[in-house]
Amino acid sequence: MTDSPRRSGDHEPYPYAYGGAAAYPPPPTHEPQTPVTTPSGVTVWPGGGTGDSGGVGGGGTTETPHPGGGGRRRRRLSRSAGLIAAVAVVSALVGGGTAALVGQAADRGDTTVSTPVVNANSSSTGSGVSAVAAAVSPSIVEISATSTDGESTGSGVIITSGGEIITNNHVVSGADSIKVRFSDGSTKSASVVGTDSGKDLALIKVRGASGLKAASLGDSSQVKVGDQVVAIGSPEGLTGTVTSGIVSALDRDVTVSTDEGQGQQQGGGQWPFEFGGGRYNGDVGQSTTTYKAIQTDASLNPGNSGGALINMKGQVIGINSAMYAPASGQSSGAGSIGLGFSIPVDTVKSDLSALREGGSGNS
Repeated sequence: MTDSPRRSGDHEPYPYAYGGAAAYPPPPTHEPQTPVTTPSGVTVWPGGGTGDSGGVGGGGTTETPHPGGGGRRRRRLSRSAGLIAAVAVVSALVGGGTAALVGQAADRGDTTVSTPVVNANSSSTGSGVSAVAAAVSPSIVEISATSTDGESTGSGVIITSGGEIITNNHVVSGADSIKVRFSDGSTKSASVVGTDSGKDLALIKVRGASGLKAASLGDSSQVKVGDQVVAIGSPEGLTGTVTSGIVSALDRDVTVSTDEGQGQQQGGGQWPFEFGGGRYNGDVGQSTTTYKAIQTDASLNPGNSGGALINMKGQVIGINSAMYAPASGQSSGAGSIGLGFSIPVDTVKSDLSALREGGSGNS
């Protein structure tokens, strides 16, 4: 075994550092690192330049035991370690600045996102209905159709800003002239583009219209029994009347007439229909069609035909088409009894192309 030349407990440092120079040689000189200025205007100094200040990104020191067990020597951290620390600080600051810029952009609403017309989710039913009414009413119109058989009043839903309006076929069937009254009270003439008596749908176009507020068409396949709904139309010529209720049932078979002018023959715009083996509002005649409808207890009256049935997101889910309103003098009394039906909006959307090409007449 080889003995150490030093005596036990001898801890004095070597008189000379490695290489025979003085004990602690001065650190090597180098160019100071340039400061970095972040986008937010903050100046970050990567290091002090002399190495012993402990500044950010360099200048710190570390101590390691002398190999011979004697004194300790000081070793400078590498410049690369200092740069890494500086870059980390700058990245954090730049990242924070980027996040702030993104937040500001979001606050300005620079991103366009398709959203429902309204968010009527409210603990108060009344406030939800009022929000829907305020949002959708400008898209609902009153329609007055004049023919040799008389005049009928119904409603319609604006579906394009250029004046396309969906309504019931029985509202405009056989009309010689059509007038549309908007929610602001203004009136324009319209003409029939296409009809489909088999679905009781019609598409009309307002002449010289632009910049109209189109309704948002929803998805009737998502409608559930018990969903709250809002109906907007012009019963008895009372433009923009709002009622509310729920979806009472789905896929009801409703039978209506396809005879031109049948609605006017019944007087007062009451459109006859059959449902569940019963006959309502008169005789539907010999030529009929049956479609699947959404049943609602929202109050519908003559003049609501062609108007909108709307969910609580402000989306149209149906076109109101048939309602039972007993005539005055009957034992049940006059007015709506909560038995109304709407053509699902998915049926409307699937029929739009055909209607724009003139319709199929009776499909």
